[in-house]
Amino acid sequence: MFDPSDTPRLFGVPLGVDFPKALVNGLLERNSTLPAEALARAQIVVNTSRMARRVRTLFDQGPACLLPKITLIGQLPDEFLPGQLPQPAQSLRRRLEIAQLIMRLLESDPSIAPINSAYDLADQLVNLIGEMQGEGVSPDEIESLDITDQSGHWQRIKSFLSIVRPYFDSKIDEPDPEARQRLAIERLAAVWEQEPPQHPVIIAGSTGSRGATMLLMKAVAKLPKGAVILPGFDFDMPHAVWDNLMPRSTKSLPLEDHPQYRFANLMDQLGMNRADILAWDQTQPADPERNKVFSLALRPAPITDQWLIDGPKLSDLCKAMQSTTLVEAPNQRVEAMAIAMRLRQAAGDGATAALISPDRTLTRQVSAALDRWNITPDDSAGLPLNRSASGRFLRHVGDLFRQSLNSELLLTLLKHPLCHAGIERGPHLRLTRELELYLRRKAIPFPNEATLMLWAESGGHEGSEAWVRWLCSCLIAKIDVSEKPMQDWVEQHINLAEKLSGGVDPDDAPAVWSGDSGLAAHALMQELAEAASAAGVLNSFDYVNIFSSVLSQKEVRNPITPHPNILIWGTLEARVQGADLLILAGLNEGSWPESPKPDPWLNRALRDQAGLLLPERRTGLSAHDFQQAASAPEVWFTRSIRTDDSETITSRWLNRLQNLLSGLPDQRGPEALNEMRVRGALWLDYVRELEQPRSIDPATRPAPCPPTMARPGGLSVTEIRHLIRDPYAIYAKHVLNLRPLDPLMRGPDPAIRGTVLHKVLEVFIKETLANPYAFTKDRLLNVTNEILEVEVPWVEARILWLARMEQIADWFIDTEHARRVIAMPTAFEARGSASFSDPDFTLRGTADRIDMDETGQVHVYDYKTGTPPSKEQQVHFDKQLLLEAAIAQQSGFGELAPAQVARAVYIGLASGGKEVEAPLAEEPPEITWEKLKKLISAYSETETGYTARRAMHLKRDYGDYDQLSRYGEWDITDDPEKSRVG
Repeated sequence: MFDPSDTPRLFGVPLGVDFPKALVNGLLERNSTLPAEALARAQIVVNTSRMARRVRTLFDQGPACLLPKITLIGQLPDEFLPGQLPQPAQSLRRRLEIAQLIMRLLESDPSIAPINSAYDLADQLVNLIGEMQGEGVSPDEIESLDITDQSGHWQRIKSFLSIVRPYFDSKIDEPDPEARQRLAIERLAAVWEQEPPQHPVIIAGSTGSRGATMLLMKAVAKLPKGAVILPGFDFDMPHAVWDNLMPRSTKSLPLEDHPQYRFANLMDQLGMNRADILAWDQTQPADPERNKVFSLALRPAPITDQWLIDGPKLSDLCKAMQSTTLVEAPNQRVEAMAIAMRLRQAAGDGATAALISPDRTLTRQVSAALDRWNITPDDSAGLPLNRSASGRFLRHVGDLFRQSLNSELLLTLLKHPLCHAGIERGPHLRLTRELELYLRRKAIPFPNEATLMLWAESGGHEGSEAWVRWLCSCLIAKIDVSEKPMQDWVEQHINLAEKLSGGVDPDDAPAVWSGDSGLAAHALMQELAEAASAAGVLNSFDYVNIFSSVLSQKEVRNPITPHPNILIWGTLEARVQGADLLILAGLNEGSWPESPKPDPWLNRALRDQAGLLLPERRTGLSAHDFQQAASAPEVWFTRSIRTDDSETITSRWLNRLQNLLSGLPDQRGPEALNEMRVRGALWLDYVRELEQPRSIDPATRPAPCPPTMARPGGLSVTEIRHLIRDPYAIYAKHVLNLRPLDPLMRGPDPAIRGTVLHKVLEVFIKETLANPYAFTKDRLLNVTNEILEVEVPWVEARILWLARMEQIADWFIDTEHARRVIAMPTAFEARGSASFSDPDFTLRGTADRIDMDETGQVHVYDYKTGTPPSKEQQVHFDKQLLLEAAIAQQSGFGELAPAQVARAVYIGLASGGKEVEAPLAEEPPEITWEKLKKLISAYSETETGYTARRAMHLKRDYGDYDQLSRYGEWDITDDPEKSRVG
């Protein structure tokens, strides 16, 4: 296959060429004159499974031949050295071991770092160990670094490194994966030096970004029948620039952020030059002229002045950039929408289009936008396991260990598709719905076994008692503050998840482990169980944090069958795939390239001294991915000008391209750049057109007129206020039978405060009637505290409401003495009603408290936790007390007979306390009753409409049915439009 050579063999595949296809074509061409079995003897070593699958697919497309052996880089040492290498340590187990070592270190010296940071530090330390092992850097080399100009935290770093020194022992039984890989490659290289393989060995598609991989590439390149094929090699870059990239040519830090640096480094270590690199085959790039533009634009920063020399040598830039589009969207949402529209067009044309971006938020937005056209892209990243059905379910189950059960967590679990997923799923959902309505209606934010059993026993729902018993056994009192071995936590987690997923019937198989995500979740739980012995004793918070961290690192394929031609790739996949259109999205600094992650151990200078990877390495890899993708047949470059909170900075590579084009007017560079922007602006116009709302006439102010038979035949005294101020609310509630849905996690709102304080005062007043000695401020506060402890689960609210009661306690005791002189409390929370005919109507009400004096007259009191209405408001709008007085006089409350009303008083419990009497002199009960008859009679007429927001107190006052009436499309100055309904 190869001619004999005294120098290592390095081949390159140009930028813009489909690398796997070029690899296969080159193999077929080189073996076309050889016997058929010659190709079968060759061994192709690739770096990813995706590359291996693509190569096999291309061979399957013909012509017919014997296939070469395709091996992954990680499998190569085991193939040549079977049984000679120790098995690698489990990554999770190693991390947990190191976390335990760090915890003991922090316990012995708390000044190093907080004890709760042990697991985060373990992650970072494992990454450093892996990097040191992969690059062949020992702890001795780290300790010998020149630190004269470094900060004083060096001793703390050495403390951490000292505890992991045993993991660098070459005789360790279970080496880390990186240490094993380097050890294997070193042994393999030594074996090959003495006994080289007798068949061709070709490493294809690797850039040599890691030290161990670089060692293997060097060993294979030196083999008599070995070769290395470099992807995306820039044949347009002058030899002098290649020489400047070589590490031997510079005394400063290497130019690792250049896209071709890794190739220059490999050539340098092999003692080769650019002239020694041959083209693998004769396949030409999609656009050679565009390749030259990007090659020049991405020259190393120190020699950017070469633009002035080599820029004028470029040909017509409009022609070179004619297949490129630049989209500069105002924000990321518009950027995602423009991308989705272009992908939709590609799907309609039958073209293959791929979106490439490291910004997963942006790719998810594009996927969501494509959903409107029922297009599911094939996302190579899959779905993070923690976002899958099984992953979410396990996360919610884990939350039970570290937080008290609340209504939100309860219903999150009950509504999850994997909860009670057996044949009785239907009744489970029905009971869940009924329980949710009960919890909302009763304002129960923290349900317990008693409240759930009360609902089951009183609700009358079929099967509810057995269902609640199952529910309580799974969810109640699962919070655990104890410390126990991690194995116990894992077993408890699995058992609880299976019990919840199986349902009431213990014979039903749990669905939590079904499907791809379930299998992946089960494998993860087994991995945790196997590594648990290394974790020591944990509390629930540490266990759930470890579980969530491990879960977030796993991925699973999306179960939905995707569109075959609409693809979302990571930058790694883009190296081994081909497409008609590539969209390079999110081209902003911090996104592409990503910002270097902070290193808690070594700064840039120390990393260079030690021979570790520099932060620029990742930038250089991203730059190579960018340059390779930018050479595709058709390319889009997209970015957003702003994020949610600030302006963005253009990606350095795109910025260099724009600067280069802007500085070459003779080659029509500014015109080419403008045409790129014009092509992008066209799609932004499409987005604006797509999202332009169609003109819809605003709704008019409603005043529905239902038939007389549908109108309410009775209202409560508090609803009369709504009938006067917002009649539409009465229509929606009593004619349409609609009720606002109460919040699930209801907070300590004014309604709850009013209910609780009403109960406090009722209990206190009753107690003082039986025991006059209890009539003290201290007893009032004690009663308040006792009831708050039972009725109010929010600690802050209990403290605040008790303090407010303490503010008015003296006032209330004094005024209560005065009220007792006039009359004695007789009834509490007494219900009453009064009716009249023509039209038939019943007024209902509940009096907070009714006192009776010696003459038999009654005194009606109503407690107000807010500000009581003024006398003017009571005369015209807020007639609650006046109507209660009318009921007391017409038919009486509870067991009290009708009686004359001497007084009706609001007892205000707001700051300072305040009594406001109802204006019975101006509006006696008889007049109030006649006015009510006239009001109800008017609303019994079919021509009277229930006008929305007829006379609200304040414009900003919110009504429960404002959304239904489409308030906002009309204003209170608009005339109501009557309409017959029903």
